[in-house]
Amino acid sequence: MGFSDRILGKKNVNGGPRIDTVAPSLALAGGELRITGSGLRPQELHRPKVQFGDFEGSIIVSSDGFLVARVPEGATSGPVVVATNGHVSNSHPVKVAVPIADNLHPVTSPALDAEGNIYVTFSGSRGQKVPVAIYKIDTNYVIKPFVSEMMNATAIAFDREGQMYVSSRFDGAVYRVAPNGTMTTYAEGMGVATGIAFDREQSLYVGDRNGTIFKISRDQQVFVFATLEASVSAYHLAFSPQGDLFVTGPTDRVYKIDPNGTVTTFYKGLGRPQGLAFDVEGNFYVAASLSGTRGIVKIAPDGMANLEVAGQGLVGLAFAPGRSVILATTSSVATTGSVHHLSWNIQGLPLPPD
Repeated sequence: MGFSDRILGKKNVNGGPRIDTVAPSLALAGGELRITGSGLRPQELHRPKVQFGDFEGSIIVSSDGFLVARVPEGATSGPVVVATNGHVSNSHPVKVAVPIADNLHPVTSPALDAEGNIYVTFSGSRGQKVPVAIYKIDTNYVIKPFVSEMMNATAIAFDREGQMYVSSRFDGAVYRVAPNGTMTTYAEGMGVATGIAFDREQSLYVGDRNGTIFKISRDQQVFVFATLEASVSAYHLAFSPQGDLFVTGPTDRVYKIDPNGTVTTFYKGLGRPQGLAFDVEGNFYVAASLSGTRGIVKIAPDGMANLEVAGQGLVGLAFAPGRSVILATTSSVATTGSVHHLSWNIQGLPLPPD
């Protein structure tokens, strides 16, 4: 017998609760959802109950017309209902991401190879030597050590031929990593190397934590491409379908850099934007806070922003085969994090762009 049947079998009668919308309707456990409707606060001075299947979510804010609830641990995709005064609302579907790996430390977006294998870092604190720097999660979600001899592995990118490249914020270098996990130095001398991304011509761009964006040509010549304001944390890079480079850092904005290196502000008003990605339609997605709620924010080409996925600690994302997304989180109080899978009807932009 489900929760709705246990609460006297009553729904939406005698002024009972009604759900009109749940936003966003995708989340990780711990994410905050805003439920709007009517009759959502009990007549007595009690809080309503918000039920995600058999798990009860905690209430952050409640009123008659809306409430904010946190998705509980253990919740899975399915209906959410609100119960007040012995009455249960209509149900509303919510998709909850599935955790696939934990005890990691990603500081930016995960990366996927052509076969759909996922690669994620255990970056560690600055100067920390960890036993495994990069893990490989295969298509069956089996996690295996992949790279060990690297300090502070930061960002991962694949070129068009499927070759992996990884930046290290410890030594300011970018390494090329073979399929067996062995690595060679590709370029060095780039300060605190952070985010990396390839353009259409397969030049590699590298963000320095102090604000410089370097361009490495295919013959491995290094140039200064653009300069942003000095930063105190990692930059994150991704190319749009039009060939512009988008960059985030620990400010409140997203920067756009055209192929000539001209820097403009694409969007202002986010809280600590981090990892980013594009879909095939040119919509921009970034791990950030919008209006105080953390998650994945979608910004349309016209600049309209909306929180699409709710989740605490999100640092990055990568679109995966089957119209799904891989989400990376990390703890604000410790170097631990997790990787999650979420079915999402969005086709990601191939990386690097064709």
